[in-house]
Amino acid sequence: MLRYAAASIFILCLGAAALPAWADGPGLAIAPESQSGYRSGLLPVQGKRHMVAAANPLASQAGRAMLRAGGSAIDAAIAMQMVLTLVEPQSSGIGGGAFILYWDGQQIQAYDGREAAPARVSERLFLQPDGSPMAFRDAQIGGRSVGVPGVLRALELAHEQHGKLPWRVLFEPAIKLAREGFPVSQRLHTLIAQDRFIASAPVMAGYFLDEQGAPLAVGTLLRNPALAATFEHIAEQGAQAFYQGEIASAVVAAVHAHANPGQLSLDDLQQYEAKVRTPVCAAYKRWNICGMPPPSSGGVSVLQTLGILEALQRQSPAHDLAKLAPQPITSPAGFEPAPQAVHLIAEAERLVYADRAQYLADSDYVAVPVKALLDPAYLAERARQVGARSMQRASPGTPPGADLAMAPDRSPLRIATSHLSAVDDQGQALAMTTSVESAFGAHVMVGGFLLNNHLTDFSFLPEENGRPVANRVQPGKRPLSAMAPTLVFSRSSGELLASLGSPGGSQIIGYVNKALVALLDWRLDPQQAANLPNFGSRNAGTEVETGLISPALMRQLAARGHPVTPMVMTSGMQIIQRTEQGWEGGADPRREGVALGD
Repeated sequence: MLRYAAASIFILCLGAAALPAWADGPGLAIAPESQSGYRSGLLPVQGKRHMVAAANPLASQAGRAMLRAGGSAIDAAIAMQMVLTLVEPQSSGIGGGAFILYWDGQQIQAYDGREAAPARVSERLFLQPDGSPMAFRDAQIGGRSVGVPGVLRALELAHEQHGKLPWRVLFEPAIKLAREGFPVSQRLHTLIAQDRFIASAPVMAGYFLDEQGAPLAVGTLLRNPALAATFEHIAEQGAQAFYQGEIASAVVAAVHAHANPGQLSLDDLQQYEAKVRTPVCAAYKRWNICGMPPPSSGGVSVLQTLGILEALQRQSPAHDLAKLAPQPITSPAGFEPAPQAVHLIAEAERLVYADRAQYLADSDYVAVPVKALLDPAYLAERARQVGARSMQRASPGTPPGADLAMAPDRSPLRIATSHLSAVDDQGQALAMTTSVESAFGAHVMVGGFLLNNHLTDFSFLPEENGRPVANRVQPGKRPLSAMAPTLVFSRSSGELLASLGSPGGSQIIGYVNKALVALLDWRLDPQQAANLPNFGSRNAGTEVETGLISPALMRQLAARGHPVTPMVMTSGMQIIQRTEQGWEGGADPRREGVALGD
């Protein structure tokens, strides 16, 4: 049962002048993703048999209904993803892609449903005639940025192997909601209101705006019969109904009809395949942590960060994160990380993001030195670069056997996405991060759903000084991602301990790092771990969450040489953790999700 204490809503503000007195400090960075509030007073949710956690209550309810009907974790995930396509279209949907980690009680499988570049693209996809990179919005809006959607193929493949309920049953909650309508939430209203491109996209404007052209008011009953019809086709005919026939033709036509057309073809859709990959796993103290392999950088980067932090602890007792628990503070979160903890984690992340830009890409196209990047000796060497003061900017390391002929990816780091987790009655578990990339994707709506803009996750510049960038655009290639669905196991017993992940684009890695340290080193419960203020570094400024990090902490970081960058950090963490009584869940207070269990 979901429990709230005080259930108050603390609305964070974009403007520095609107922040409470305790939030004064350096100037704010531009918000990478719109915020819609912070729900203070949330408590962890308990469940003995099973549990789900998703970014919207209606999605969580659909997932729990599948578990109550005897369904598996993948059954719950499919029902939740379909509802999220309807009620959280700005973040994920069947027009996008996903990474899925699945534990069946015996093995972990990594399902890659990442979008692929169309066969007709070239390395110059996002270059202007003079060879300079396009502005991001010029690249994002329209068909140019649309990759081959992969989420349905990945879900169907996982369902064939682990599903218990019929495929068509899993679509029933979403079809019912699409036909009968759902109330527009505060978050959806806020994101519509802050998106200046919706008004110039006729199909989107007709759906998201009222007759006067204003964003749909909170509580408006929003129906989507077009999406209901799309779901009905897919429910009856399987994922193939999306990749060929009327739906596929409509998708391709919409991509090509836009003023900024793309290269997607019917052949691209028909030939797309989800892939089962080997997850990346490594030990961290008493736990085994498993994540997604390339083309996601999330698993490798999270494990690198934890490996560096463990190496730092071996170097000095002062670096033991378990002894650096969060401190009480007067803020909506109630506490904040200790200065030394922020210092160590941010410095480790600088090193990791430098390696990410240099080496990580689709491993079907680039030789990614995963084993070398995770080698304990290499990570210990990297850890020795962490000192008492911030290094401010890290350079990539040279892991054994790495290809040094590549140039680093200097593309801007961007934001989007959703996450869901599930554990069923049989103990099977799933962590799934799913996305259409930027808010509302490419702003191309067809069949009641939005298409992704994931091709903008490639490097816009294919080379630098004659050296190719690993994450450059290539036909059929899958763009690098930071999505980091994560499963945690006991090293001694092999027992599953937690399923978690977050949206947040390139900041996902830091969000998951924070949550893992909070759960494992600081022994916080899942809700406390989600509540904890966000912080970290993507190898530039030391980012701290506006409104939740105190001026005192920022001053202490600055005194250590950190270029402190206060900013909105709209994570969307979903966490399920094992307890002696069963399962405990937490949902990020920065969004509208909930955990539900029985």
